[in-house]
Amino acid sequence: MLPGQPPTFRQPTSSERPWWWRLEDGSGNEVEAPAYSDQRFATQGDAESWVGEIWAELAEHGVAAVTLFEHDRQVYGPMSLSA
Repeated sequence: MLPGQPPTFRQPTSSERPWWWRLEDGSGNEVEAPAYSDQRFATQGDAESWVGEIWAELAEHGVAAVTLFEHDRQVYGPMSLSA
């Protein structure tokens, strides 16, 4: 790498990926699922596609519902993951 050249990869900031899911149990309490809790997305569509692909895995980790946020604004939810 040349001096002063930025690294080729950096983690995106929350302003670049403002969409995220709060994972909840059946009582509405937040579920800690480290492999899934820190996921952030650039668009609402990306966030919805992600949860659509892995909802069964989330349910196996005790997630009963999800709520979608853009930054701190609740967009919708909670949405049940039961079949």
